[in-house]
Amino acid sequence: MTKTKTMEAKKETPPPIIDQLKEYAETRIKLAKYQAIEGGSTIAASLIADVAVLMSMLLAFLFASITLALYLGKLLGDYWTGFGIVAVLYLIIAFSIKASKRQIEKLLANEFVKKIFKN
Repeated sequence: MTKTKTMEAKKETPPPIIDQLKEYAETRIKLAKYQAIEGGSTIAASLIADVAVLMSMLLAFLFASITLALYLGKLLGDYWTGFGIVAVLYLIIAFSIKASKRQIEKLLANEFVKKIFKN
């Protein structure tokens, strides 16, 4: 009868290897979660920094454009002429970008993929 109780006690407690495997699996899951959080936060921080830089550059570009238009207007005697010249300049730039749209899209897509998979 004592043999039966001892065998039952052995059956109820799992072998140490199973406990270690469970602990290992839990640790791997936690590690995967932490790596995902780190990757997501890195991408988010990078995007926020890029947006801040882009906004700063956009504002600098806007004020430089207004300054150029006012300067050209003063040189030519009419402010509307200076603003017209700057507008035509941007129209030329826009057509140039439109003509090379595919190359720009590839470049931007490659940079975005690099940013996502950066280690």
